[in-house]
Amino acid sequence: MIVPLLLFLFFVWYPMGRNLVLAFQDGYEDASFVGFQNFVDIFEDSSFLSAFKNTFLYIGWSLLIGYLVPVLLGFLLSEVIHAKGLFRVILYLPCMISGMAVVFLFNSMYGDGSQDLFNVIITHLGFQAHPWKGSTDLVIPLIVLAMTWKGAGSTALIYLSSFQSIDDSMYEAARMDGASARQRFFRITIPALRGTLLTLFVLQIISVFQVFYEPLVIGPNGGPLNASMSLMLLSYLYAFNDFEYGKSAATALVLALIIIAFTALYYLLDRFLKKKEAQ
Repeated sequence: MIVPLLLFLFFVWYPMGRNLVLAFQDGYEDASFVGFQNFVDIFEDSSFLSAFKNTFLYIGWSLLIGYLVPVLLGFLLSEVIHAKGLFRVILYLPCMISGMAVVFLFNSMYGDGSQDLFNVIITHLGFQAHPWKGSTDLVIPLIVLAMTWKGAGSTALIYLSSFQSIDDSMYEAARMDGASARQRFFRITIPALRGTLLTLFVLQIISVFQVFYEPLVIGPNGGPLNASMSLMLLSYLYAFNDFEYGKSAATALVLALIIIAFTALYYLLDRFLKKKEAQ
């Protein structure tokens, strides 16, 4: 029991404590205390402001694509009668691929050349080739699309297990009354899955705040013109490109505080809903 605890302290709590100290220093070794200067510097940095704004763009696109798609996939899978196991395997296959491999795969698909997949498709449809990842308006939706392809299958299976916990007699009664799949989805499924939807909604937001290697590769380095820069990536670039460890730690601390705030919001909403159901 003592050894796992020591390992946990060394690999989790010690780095967190070290980061907290660095956020108020001007360097890594022989550093001096500078108070909140690092926080002042990052909030005056245009790269940080871009990353902060982009974080909410990531959230918006992630909720539009990455949150809704697994819900629909899970529901459609619950409606399948034959070969349900095969469809489960097909959905889960992308989750078994390395995240970095998926990013490099989509990075090649988003290429500017006429032989890259997206441009091959649109040129066959009669349109001109487009610099996909070079577009400041498209780079974040494209990154979210890659993230969704990678993780939608596992989330869809979570929803599927929740769908299967719903009493089948409710669906049978709805089918006998002539309810369509859309009506069953909105009038039976959604109300029954309110708790699961809320939990995965908050977890989706928290995970998006930690986007790192996707804009690092596809951007690249948060490009073009910081259009895909994330707070996590910016913290990395501060430390390993600019060697400004204090600003890196301050950025990571701001990110941690935002995640803590969303976690607290989830906890309060969960308590509110449970209390409302108990009444």
